[in-house]
Amino acid sequence: MLDSLVFLIAGTLAAATPLLFAALGETVVEKAGVLNLSIEGMMAVGAATAFTVATLTGSHVSGFAIAALASALLSTVFAILVLFFLANHVAAGLAVGILGLGLSALIGKNHEGQTISPLSDLDMGWLSELPLLGKILFSHDPMLYLGIVMIFLVWWLLSHSKLGLIIRAVGESPDAASAIGYPVILIRFLAILFGGAMAGIGGAYLVLSYTPLWAEGLVAGRGWIVVALVVFGMWRPLRIALGAYLFGAVSLLELFIQGMGFSIPSQLMSAMPYIVTIVILVIMSRNPRLIQLNHPASLGQSWHRNA
Repeated sequence: MLDSLVFLIAGTLAAATPLLFAALGETVVEKAGVLNLSIEGMMAVGAATAFTVATLTGSHVSGFAIAALASALLSTVFAILVLFFLANHVAAGLAVGILGLGLSALIGKNHEGQTISPLSDLDMGWLSELPLLGKILFSHDPMLYLGIVMIFLVWWLLSHSKLGLIIRAVGESPDAASAIGYPVILIRFLAILFGGAMAGIGGAYLVLSYTPLWAEGLVAGRGWIVVALVVFGMWRPLRIALGAYLFGAVSLLELFIQGMGFSIPSQLMSAMPYIVTIVILVIMSRNPRLIQLNHPASLGQSWHRNA
């Protein structure tokens, strides 16, 4: 029982990490007033690119770096569509997401079904030997800890920095932000690039650490869970992180319940993260005023200088 509980808690940290990276990036994008629904495709491109690069070079660091770059490049397509051609954010996001899924299949075609050595855990010395806490907190790879650091960096950025204030101003009223001299298009463009890079890192973590193999469809809807997480967390990084760990725990319930000796259809347990996503969104939709009080006022609205 105790070993199963330790496995669940430690596994939750790892399962939540790809969601965490992508959700924090999407939070910055949405705070700037842009709704990006292409996260699924960007995570897939990041995963395929990371696996290919790490396999060819033997370097996990290169895999993560190139994955971030590849997904950021894909995000420029979305940025150009919504910022310069004033395309509908939802339609453009869906189109770029589908493009990303196709590109990921092409990039990873020669590596389908292959495995790779996972990213090594950090050497924490005697901390790793601590009873219970050693396995739960001090036996993970460096990217997991970077994800935790990013929670507080994004929180500080949006809540306590001048740049964060500018991003939020652009998301609330681009007209007012432009009137006082802020480059709205540039700020939104850079926010989209950041969101794309973070989604790529999340995808890379899937194939280089959490599930060290490549298979088409490996992202398996996590990009959509990320979008739901941002709403669930009310665009607040700390709450979004809590949601990511909640979904991470739900995704591991199948193994935990089986370890407890219960017999529940595996199909039902595999569907649980998505069922929970739907239930949470339904519950939150019953209180639209709460969402309106927290979401950026111009979210999803196209803007140009002469608007």
